[in-house]
Amino acid sequence: MIKYFLGTDSAVLVSIFGIAFAFLLTALALSKWTGFLPRDLGRDFAFNGKKSQGKPRGAGILFVSIFFVASLLFARLQTDAGISIEIISYLVLIMLAMLSGYLDDRSNKPWSEYLKGFLDLLIAVSVAVTYLYANDNTVYLLVVGKDLEINKWVFGALIVLLVWVSINVTNCTDGVDGLSGTLSVITLSCIYLIDYLNQSTDLFSYLNLLFVACLMAYLWFNASPSRLMMGDAGSRAMGLMIAISVLKSGSAFLYIPIALVLILDGGLGLLKVSLLRFLKIKILKNIRTPLHDHFRKNKGWSDTQVVMRFSIIQIAICAAVICFLVWSKQR
Repeated sequence: MIKYFLGTDSAVLVSIFGIAFAFLLTALALSKWTGFLPRDLGRDFAFNGKKSQGKPRGAGILFVSIFFVASLLFARLQTDAGISIEIISYLVLIMLAMLSGYLDDRSNKPWSEYLKGFLDLLIAVSVAVTYLYANDNTVYLLVVGKDLEINKWVFGALIVLLVWVSINVTNCTDGVDGLSGTLSVITLSCIYLIDYLNQSTDLFSYLNLLFVACLMAYLWFNASPSRLMMGDAGSRAMGLMIAISVLKSGSAFLYIPIALVLILDGGLGLLKVSLLRFLKIKILKNIRTPLHDHFRKNKGWSDTQVVMRFSIIQIAICAAVICFLVWSKQR
């Protein structure tokens, strides 16, 4: 129907209309439809955690659901073939990640870390199976400018690791107003540019833009001091979206530089806790994790300074990756 009004040769207009639809509907939903969301209880273990007490939590259920609807409405208009089963499978998995996070957000007692880790593992395995069924087992190595073929079982294990890590580091970074969402916008935008430079025609590249549009609308309300928070419903779906996007770019190893701040901020805490819990090894004794809490409490940075400085670092790294990619294609 949309193509009927805009014309059959108006793919660009359809794309822009879809992005505007995702942004505006998300903004409307977050301004009008948050009454049913649970309220944050404040986190005793987090620096300034009590400041979030009473704010609506779990807003991810709104912007992720709108992303899902916008994807079904507009992504199929990008190609004559419509949406593949692979893409639909990814969208369903993103919704499942969101729903599991939202149920945890609504729970009076936080879910066990082991339960959440197991659910993340199931989603990660599902992504690996879906990806390997629909794609080959090669990955582009930016440093050498060539494709590398990896054993399917090894590649599958790496995909599971990528997805699990991405979900959890993004979740752990969600502790400062606007931080996790802003870093994710930077990372997803960088992946879109990588797709563009690689002349990728994969439909998932457009889904990046739709997700970024929803995130930008969310950040309008989440900028410090925030009016609401995405909760696990948003952060887990967001981490999964990043993992799938970098996989579909064909350059999975680029996840490390283009999401480096997310990895360090959220991942160091996971590493620190895991080594202490399972191996009784203490590391980073004088560094508070997540890193954003270290810089707020130990270095005296404000929330705005944390978001801006972390974002500047990630933008600089992403710019370097894009420049290197352009150079590698011209040599």
